[in-house]
Amino acid sequence: MRFNHERSGDTLVVSASGRVDGSNASDFLDSLQGLFDPGDQRIILDLGGLEYISSAGLRVLLMAAQNLDKQQKSFSICSLTEAVGDVFRISGFDQIINVFPSVEDAKQG
Repeated sequence: MRFNHERSGDTLVVSASGRVDGSNASDFLDSLQGLFDPGDQRIILDLGGLEYISSAGLRVLLMAAQNLDKQQKSFSICSLTEAVGDVFRISGFDQIINVFPSVEDAKQG
């Protein structure tokens, strides 16, 4: 699991690549939350480089989304690969978390 991030104004874009499963899900959550700044109002998670996500990874995303919602911050996900997109659709996560085709779409959404 690798992260890159960029901040523009009150928007944080985090790009994740690799795999998220039971062996690294808690590290994924810690790393993700460690990037959040109090001034961030919109967090976009770009998963275009993610090869695989397990139910443990989905749980992390749900926890992050709920935490950010409590803080009245926007959270969205974009650029899902076909395999990760299938997991989102089958699990119904695409109905729980805003999913966009690209970072630019997420910024406008």
